[in-house]
Amino acid sequence: MATGEAVAKKRELARARPRRVIRAAAAWAAALSVAATLALLLVAGLGPLPSACCGTSRSRHRPRSSPPDPVELTLLAAARDKGAVCLDGSPPGYHLQTGSGAGSRRWLIHLEGGGWCDTVRSCSSRRMTNLGSFKFMQRHINFRGILSKDPALNPDFYSWNRVFVRYCDGASFAGDSQHVDQDGNATLFFRGRRIWEAVLDELMQKGLAHSEQASPTPTSVAALVFVLDELNSTEQALLTGCSAGGLATLLHCNDFRARFPPEVPVKCLPDAGFFLNVEDISGQRSMRSVYSGVVHLQNVTEVLPKGCLLAKKDPTECFFPGEVIKSIRTPTFILNSAYDSWQVQNVVAPDRSSPDEPWRRCRADIRSCNSSQIQVLNGFRKAMVDGLKAVGNNKNCSWFIDSCFSHCQSWFDNSPWNTPVAPRLGNKTLVEAAGDWYFGRSQRQVVREIGCEYPCNPACNSHQLPA
Repeated sequence: MATGEAVAKKRELARARPRRVIRAAAAWAAALSVAATLALLLVAGLGPLPSACCGTSRSRHRPRSSPPDPVELTLLAAARDKGAVCLDGSPPGYHLQTGSGAGSRRWLIHLEGGGWCDTVRSCSSRRMTNLGSFKFMQRHINFRGILSKDPALNPDFYSWNRVFVRYCDGASFAGDSQHVDQDGNATLFFRGRRIWEAVLDELMQKGLAHSEQASPTPTSVAALVFVLDELNSTEQALLTGCSAGGLATLLHCNDFRARFPPEVPVKCLPDAGFFLNVEDISGQRSMRSVYSGVVHLQNVTEVLPKGCLLAKKDPTECFFPGEVIKSIRTPTFILNSAYDSWQVQNVVAPDRSSPDEPWRRCRADIRSCNSSQIQVLNGFRKAMVDGLKAVGNNKNCSWFIDSCFSHCQSWFDNSPWNTPVAPRLGNKTLVEAAGDWYFGRSQRQVVREIGCEYPCNPACNSHQLPA
């Protein structure tokens, strides 16, 4: 009896196995069908989630802000083989936050700023900091401003692939040389141009490169992965940078454009990178002295505009943005303050000009400047405006020049990027003007907004940014 029941149970289990296999196979087939449908939708350019789109149009209701996620530092270990290293010989790095939806095929590359080193002594000191060595770089940073993933703060680029490239060469990613340090015990590596190329090469492998290859019909999980990877090819790209990174954005803008097919929209947005070759309060050209040291010590000739060099101009002059923008062939949105706080402190009234106490107070806070000092600063503003207007015939150049006492308005935690205190020009905030310019949402393809003399813009009186 027991034996008969056992045999019956075995027969029942044997009949059940095919049913389970069939059900599992059906479930797997359904999953593959859904995956294939998703892939075909992506191929058609529809994207899986409309809410994850790049934000080319503004929502009437601003979504709530969300806290930023720390973004990890990525080491370019293989860059050493190309000689692309920081001042101390350590590998360079970058932070990457991947995009979502349609934004996964759009890239924003931001070049970090941090001044320059123009002598062996200053570069020897810099090599022992985060601006000269991977060893001292912060391993995680929060993405703010134009790099934010928050649609409330960054409505146009929040879903893009966003990259923050660390700055560790001291010459705006432009040099290619080396020198013994001040103690004669180590080598200073001036390899900014190689770092620029190595970072771009790696990002191209990660999806920045544009591909026109036809994707296969997904018949397997492996094929689906291949399709999704192919769809990562770039549809739009924006190169940005702050301060010394803003100058680097101008220097590398045309090269960045050349890495993509003509049909891919590629533009550049240098922030606080329009440095002036003007006299300081002592009558000296302090900024020219700094740039001369950078140009000759670090050998930046390769990235300088060829038209400037062919005109037999001094390479130092060719390093200034006023000359660089004459050769810009890529749509560029120059963001700067006409009263740039860093330049007021380091170009107008630098330490080497021996500023007296009134000037020390003025350069620290424009609200402390007297009428004669404001006249000097208005002269600085005029020099900036004249430098921009000198390239008025270059339709690739747009600009947004406000009158706020600030430096870098698109990146820092306390920047006015899409905040209640954001300055307005032409009845648009900075975020609106930059977004409309990039996506062609305004009637004018060339945006040229210049604020009036300080302190006429009330939007600038409610905040002040540290240099």
